[in-house]
Amino acid sequence: MNISAPFIARPVATALLTAAVALVGIIAFVLLPVAPLPNIDVPAIFVSASLPGASPQVMARTVATPLERRLGAIADVEDMTSTSSIGQTGIQLTFGLDRDLNGAARDVEAAIEAARPDLPAAMTRNPTYFKINTSLFPVLALAMTSKVLTQGQIYDAADAVVSQRLAQISGVGGVDVSGSALPAVRVEINPFALAKYGIGLQDIRAAISNANANAPKGFLEADGLHYEIYTNDNARSAAQYRNLIVANRNGAVVRLADVATVIGMRDGATENRYTYGTYNGHAAVTVLVFQQPGANLIKVVAAIERVLPQLKAEIDPKIHFAVIADRSVTIRGSLRQSEQTLLISVAMVILVVYVFLGSGRAALIPAVAVPVSLIGTFAAMYLLGYTLDNFSLMALTIATGFVVDDAIVVMENTARHIEAGMAPLAAAVLGAQEVGFTVLSMSLSLIAVFIPFEFAGGIVGLLFNEFTNTLAVAILISLVISLTTTPMMCARLLRAAGGRGPSGFARSFERGFAALARGYRRTLDAALDHPRSTLMVLLATIGLNFYLFVAIPKGFFPQQDTGQLRGAIRGEPTASFQFMKTKLKRVADIIRRDPAVASVAGAIGGFGFGPSGGPLATFSVTLKALADRRVSAQGVIDRLRPKLARVSGVTAFLQSAQDIGGGGGRSANAEYQYTLLGDNLRELRLWSRKLRAALQHVPQVTDVDSDLQPGGLQSDVIVDRDMASRLGLTESQIDATLADAFAQSPVSTIYNPDSPQQYHVVMEIAPQYQQNPRVLRQIYVSTAGAPVSGTQATQAVAGTTAIQAIAGGTGTGTAAASPSAPSAGALAMDSARNLAANSLANAGRGNTSTGAAISTVKETVVPLAAFARFSTSSAPLSVEHTGTSASTTIAFNLAHGVALSQALAAISRTMARIHMPVGVHGAPYGTARLFQQSAGHEPLMLATALLAIYVVLGVLYESYGQPLTILSTLPSAGLGALLALIITGTEFSLIAFLGILLLIGIVKKNAIMMVDFALQVERSLGLDSRTAIAQACALRFRPIMMTTCAAIAGALPLALASGDGTELRRPLGISIVGGLVVSQLLTLYTTPVVYLYVRRFGRRRATAGAVPGRPLEAGA
Repeated sequence: MNISAPFIARPVATALLTAAVALVGIIAFVLLPVAPLPNIDVPAIFVSASLPGASPQVMARTVATPLERRLGAIADVEDMTSTSSIGQTGIQLTFGLDRDLNGAARDVEAAIEAARPDLPAAMTRNPTYFKINTSLFPVLALAMTSKVLTQGQIYDAADAVVSQRLAQISGVGGVDVSGSALPAVRVEINPFALAKYGIGLQDIRAAISNANANAPKGFLEADGLHYEIYTNDNARSAAQYRNLIVANRNGAVVRLADVATVIGMRDGATENRYTYGTYNGHAAVTVLVFQQPGANLIKVVAAIERVLPQLKAEIDPKIHFAVIADRSVTIRGSLRQSEQTLLISVAMVILVVYVFLGSGRAALIPAVAVPVSLIGTFAAMYLLGYTLDNFSLMALTIATGFVVDDAIVVMENTARHIEAGMAPLAAAVLGAQEVGFTVLSMSLSLIAVFIPFEFAGGIVGLLFNEFTNTLAVAILISLVISLTTTPMMCARLLRAAGGRGPSGFARSFERGFAALARGYRRTLDAALDHPRSTLMVLLATIGLNFYLFVAIPKGFFPQQDTGQLRGAIRGEPTASFQFMKTKLKRVADIIRRDPAVASVAGAIGGFGFGPSGGPLATFSVTLKALADRRVSAQGVIDRLRPKLARVSGVTAFLQSAQDIGGGGGRSANAEYQYTLLGDNLRELRLWSRKLRAALQHVPQVTDVDSDLQPGGLQSDVIVDRDMASRLGLTESQIDATLADAFAQSPVSTIYNPDSPQQYHVVMEIAPQYQQNPRVLRQIYVSTAGAPVSGTQATQAVAGTTAIQAIAGGTGTGTAAASPSAPSAGALAMDSARNLAANSLANAGRGNTSTGAAISTVKETVVPLAAFARFSTSSAPLSVEHTGTSASTTIAFNLAHGVALSQALAAISRTMARIHMPVGVHGAPYGTARLFQQSAGHEPLMLATALLAIYVVLGVLYESYGQPLTILSTLPSAGLGALLALIITGTEFSLIAFLGILLLIGIVKKNAIMMVDFALQVERSLGLDSRTAIAQACALRFRPIMMTTCAAIAGALPLALASGDGTELRRPLGISIVGGLVVSQLLTLYTTPVVYLYVRRFGRRRATAGAVPGRPLEAGA
């Protein structure tokens, strides 16, 4: 049966079907989404909980642990990490790739609800959660600046208008606003004034809270009219709060302005004064936009750009927008580069065909077959839900060298018959029939290489599945085209006179190629005469493969140049917010002066400054286009590092932003992470510090950092519980007073009828009184009330009495402390005496608190110094958990020219050198863990690919031995790939490994063409094995050289390309070109020798157990 005959006989139908395939592919190309990478939808959920003012240890112990206990029991949680800093706990849950994120969200919500009884009662807001995609990065970053408005006002516009509108755009998955906080009314209290008037902090809280009622008032109807009842029960301006009456003393009112400074929203007050953002030297608010999985990145950015003019019209005109980073710019450049590489590959492949056949008519056949095969693949990509990205375009580029092979084999065999005098139509029918099985074997065995990737899990599987499936589809379409369109075109276009063009170049090439063929036949005879020596070369090649594979430096994925840098500066653990703000400006200014830098944006945020606590400021750098800066991102980093190292008081970290990462790692100041876990927290922290210090001197790593910052200062208030009890104080009252003084917690909500936003009133001790821990001695605790939680009014208890002076006896009824105050013991005795006297004096007077917002009588206020002692100690600025165990994570970058495998080996040696105890164990995390997992799977994937090819070839040839002949071509290809990587200084990454797997499919085609032809002539003409394989090698030398040169031509643009995104593709081209060159030199000799050994072994086995009537070749 000749499947090609009907298509050769009906050229119009074949041409129309071919055109239809191309048309459908063009339509699909227009519809395909555009992205830097395939869809990597890693399901993850982030849980956030806050308890303003709580220390990291308290957050970890009372908030993180109860939540982790419940969340860890959810099904299919692959990774759970938490970070607890001052007042904040964040828990990230990463689920299996097959987990339904909506179902996981419901489980998380149930777990939070189940943990609620175990959480502190002072948590007035339930923990919140939101879905995240750990693999996605911002596609667009905007900076909002103003020369007139405050940062709080800019943030308000960004939060209320900009983020809401951007979130509504199709394809936008989320919007994050940073660099400041919502405007607020801040009440900064003078503790001495409170003591003077005998007012407790809880009284201030109650008065402020009750200033905003917002309760329903009802309505009335009169004279047939309906009236809604309205009262001015909402204080919105700072002036209204200044005039707020908080107490009544001796017939005179005490207003809030008498005891506090009130700062309004227009004066720049925000909910959190420990936030700051900058852009190119100006105060700024940053807006980050994330895309939804599967969305077309280019279209998303274009839609945002169309909306920006409308947003400018909707917000205050004094606010200016600037684009900090536009990921679509580098994506467009990378895709443009990929498309150019693809076109160059197609052109070079066609040129190879033209050179070998010497005919423009012949070159027209692959000029149609190759593009149609590639364009038709777009339709399959669209149906499979794939995107136009670096991996799919890289697959199509490599496919150029694959898909032309089938056309070359058919076309060359047809041309050979035409040259022998056969008519083109008959030659096309016979030529296609003769090589039909060869083409089928080549294509199916090549697709078999990709089978292991279908079972690869994790991010690696998601990335490579699209690559391999795209390539497999292109090969299948090429198979169909080569058996239909190609023979039809051969019958119409190939002519005997044009088979070898008469041009001078064609004649010169033919003479040179004929000489090369003669030389090959002579050297082949020598190899066949000395088979053992040739076989020893093959065995040596296998040994070299093992040696080089162990020795070559290994990495995860090549370092990309995305045009974006991420960095941070870390100060000493005791550094203040203002210090870090100054240093951030200094560092940003240094970076901005670099000629390759387009813009710099930085931020400090949170009560603990950095995102994971501690004096940490982060910044992002946008580089100029690669064509303008002419230096790689790593080159910019190397140029900036010594300059940043000269900034005193901080340590700077800088890394190039990567598209490929993830794996459940934490947000860190370096790209790679190594996590230590242990049961003994003190021992864990001790050895974490030792390991970090040791790694500072290891040359393979740089930018070593740790999330453990133990040098933070902690002011300890050690309460004498007996004394406090005698004074009528409880632990809850003391904690509530300290929280009111220092936690910056909201005490009331302002509802603005002209804005959808809700604003808060924040109360704390004035900053000037927080400059020294001695301020704690000047904090007075009222014995009158119980603690107030959330924004509820104080519920004072009975027993509120008038007071006399406690410290100093001034006769004014105050309790002011001074540096020369009496000792704590004397204060306690005086306080107890005055409390008893005041209680007796007020007995029966009815002077008890009614819980009203206005204090009408003086209260007994006791300084902390009367019942507590003070000390300063060190404390971690954050507490980390991995799973439910305490952990610390060391982050690092690679030194120049060092591979990840070398760095991890150096870390392991360092841990052994410092004698890390058994109770503390470590492992790579995040991207480093993904690398280790993938590296462990590489030998298994290679073995699986070889097994799959063996099975396919064994089925096709009905032989156990001949697949071994074909597989013998692989060691030389692996040797060439490894040598090429070493010579070019390219590490062995997953992309290079993919290239070696593809080489398996490429180089075995040469053996298939030899073996298939040798078996045919051996069976049909009765030739002996040596004569048959020698004749096969001679006759198939031209197509073998053509297919190899075509494959090299398809991969060479990848190996030599420069520009956006080429870092990811270059190792693939290098490994394929190197493997093909060495393989072509060796397999032309080793494959015939292995064929002879296999045939001899098969004949001996067949002779030993011959079955009557069974051919000797069967099973060989």
